[in-house]
Amino acid sequence: MTKNISPPEALIYAMVTVSAADRAITTDELNRIGSIVRELPPFRAYTDDWLADAAQDCGKLLRKPHGVENVLDLVKATLTPELYETAYVLCAEVAASDLAVHHEEEKFLALLASNLEMDDLVCAALRRAARARHHQL
Repeated sequence: MTKNISPPEALIYAMVTVSAADRAITTDELNRIGSIVRELPPFRAYTDDWLADAAQDCGKLLRKPHGVENVLDLVKATLTPELYETAYVLCAEVAASDLAVHHEEEKFLALLASNLEMDDLVCAALRRAARARHHQL
């Protein structure tokens, strides 16, 4: 494992990793991560510069051997169990933001759920809710 990070950074790492899972981070995904950081309480003390720095640090970690596994371990070690569902639903939001959840993103969500020992029904509900928020008229 690498350096210690804060819980908000762990959430960023999880969102960046799901976005990068299909090897193509879309503008919609980046915009969704930015709006999540601007809108949600865990990130209120942080600036856009911080988001860019955390995303770059995560990218460096992902490029190393076993990068995804290291991110998953870091997320679990950093977050309290109360934030596991938060991490999962934020990742589901990012994956759904471009209206196409790719196989690689689904695989990362499954790895995240397994690593955080989350209930399958809870995960299904969180994924469904994220998709519902991104349907277009």
